[in-house]
Parts: sequence; structure tokens; C-alpha cells
Amino acid sequence: MTIRRGGTLTDADHHLLALWAASCAEHVLELFEAVRPDDHRPRAAIEAARAWTRDETAMMRARAAGGHAMGAARDLRGAARYAAYAAGQAGAVAHVAAHELGAAAYAIKAVRAAAPDGGSDAAGRAECRWQRDRLPEAIRALVLDDQRMRNEICWSVFDC
Repeated sequence: MTIRRGGTLTDADHHLLALWAASCAEHVLELFEAVRPDDHRPRAAIEAARAWTRDETAMMRARAAGGHAMGAARDLRGAARYAAYAAGQAGAVAHVAAHELGAAAYAIKAVRAAAPDGGSDAAGRAECRWQRDRLPEAIRALVLDDQRMRNEICWSVFDC
């Protein structure tokens, strides 16, 4: 069990959050890899998040991989930067479950940044719906409640 903002979170649900965050980040990873095809840090963070859910890596390693993915974003701008941040947040879910919102929010920001002029709002809403369509039922209410409560600090990207 994990204490999460006053409530409890089972290990199984924590793992589902990490898997969902990894899926959100992986969905936009090509936006990073198109700019930096030889930099594998964001992909490694996504893989570390998944490995953590299978008890194949320690929380500290998944978290470190997330930090390295964020380092890959340091000198970038736009969609590629946000995609690397999404991967970094996914890796950090092993450490703090609430990073699942960061992975989802940065993925939406990546899609918005990559959209042609005038299409960013529609692209962001479509990405948000894509993410919600992939939410496991066991964590759906938790994530939707988190999105509602923290939407304002997540750039209001969860208005879909």
C-alpha cells in the first residue's frame, strides 16, 4: 500500500498507473525520436517503468531512467522536448504515483506542439481522449479525479 494524497493506493493500482503513463509517453515518443534518433534515454525510461511493474528493476533505477529522459529534453524545444518529458514522468511513476499525470499532460502538450497551425486544441483533445480510452477500469476513476483536481496546474490539458 502507498499513501497518496490522504488515501491509499494498492501496489497493483500503482503498477497500472505506471503502465498507463508508459503508454501515454510511448504514444508520442516518435516526436522525440524524429529529432534525436540516437538518443535512447526517453525510450529507456518507458521501458524501465514497465520493467518496474514486473519487478524486473528497482524503483530507484526506474526513477533514475526518468531523470535521464528529462535530461534528453534539456536543449530541445516544442514537441520533442515535451515527448522526452512525458517519458521522464513515466519513469518517475515508480517513485511517486502522481507522476502519471505528468506523463499524460506532457504527451498532450507534445501533440499540441506538433499540430499544424490552428490544430493544436483539436489535437490535444484527441490525444486526451486516446489516453482516456486506454485507462484500465481499475484506475479510471482515480485518474479522472486526479485530472479534474489538478487540471489547472497541468496547463488545463485535461479539458477533453
